[in-house]
Amino acid sequence: MRIAVIGAGALGGTFATLLSVAGHDVTVTARGAGLTAIREHGIRLEGGFGPATAHPHALERLVEAPELALVCTKAQDAESAISDNAAMLDGAAVIVVQNGLDGVDTARRLLPRSDGFGALSIIAANYTQPGLVTVTTAAPTYLGRGSGPVDAATHRWQQVLAEAVPTQAIDNFVGAQWTKLVVNMLNALPAITGLSVQDVVANPGLRRVMTLSMREAVRVGMRRGIRFGAMQALGDRRLRAFSTLPAVAGQLLPLMMRARMGSVPNLGSTLQSVTRGQRTEVDYLNGAVVREAAASGTTAPVNALITALVHEVEERGTFLTPADVLARFSRSR
Repeated sequence: MRIAVIGAGALGGTFATLLSVAGHDVTVTARGAGLTAIREHGIRLEGGFGPATAHPHALERLVEAPELALVCTKAQDAESAISDNAAMLDGAAVIVVQNGLDGVDTARRLLPRSDGFGALSIIAANYTQPGLVTVTTAAPTYLGRGSGPVDAATHRWQQVLAEAVPTQAIDNFVGAQWTKLVVNMLNALPAITGLSVQDVVANPGLRRVMTLSMREAVRVGMRRGIRFGAMQALGDRRLRAFSTLPAVAGQLLPLMMRARMGSVPNLGSTLQSVTRGQRTEVDYLNGAVVREAAASGTTAPVNALITALVHEVEERGTFLTPADVLARFSRSR
């Protein structure tokens, strides 16, 4: 099958490699050093799903229409990446593999003739060198669309992806996006401090802030009428119960997530963007909580400050110490 992967970073590189190994004709889009590395040496995959090497076609823009396309860019790059390739993508089946809440709607708006789906990947991967992806946590990807039950088209594409990477079709995809948004509250504090996710969770003060950001996200989702989707032992009942817990008890949630990561440092996608000098997707993660809170007539002060601190690190190019972070939160009360 002709499959295009738009964005060959950590997740895109993982999917492209595994789909190539499974026998599909894969084309990836990339730019700069990443494009050069893939053309010269292919994509090397290490860690959880590796070792494996693939040599997909590598282009800046698609020149041929695929049967299936995976959009694997950062959330802030999705609109431009889809627009750049719209002539080839419109009419193909398109799966948006992305954090945040907006990706599927963006693809639907820009590609009105395409059959659109969303995918939530729990794979943790580091992309710190062009053409090299290290999977630190091999985990499933969840495929679906809308708020209803899985349909036949979703099952079809789940079977295609599952040939290469563990993939599950899920009901209530919109609710699952919110569950993943809560999980993605793991990302910002590593980007602020330069620490791995495991090290952030191991710090009692930072773990408390992370817990508060997660709890705030759940409470905002509830105000928006969301029924949280099931994912990795999280679901509507557990998250609603978590929203009522004091911070000290709620810290069991990030501790549970840390235990599942293992010992290989998980840098988080936001920290990886900072270290490459790129814009992060914090506005589509913690910032999305702030926007959704405003839409429901309330505020999300923890996530607002976290978003501001990530932007501060982006601009300054230097990390904050855990003590600095905790002092900023203390002053904000």
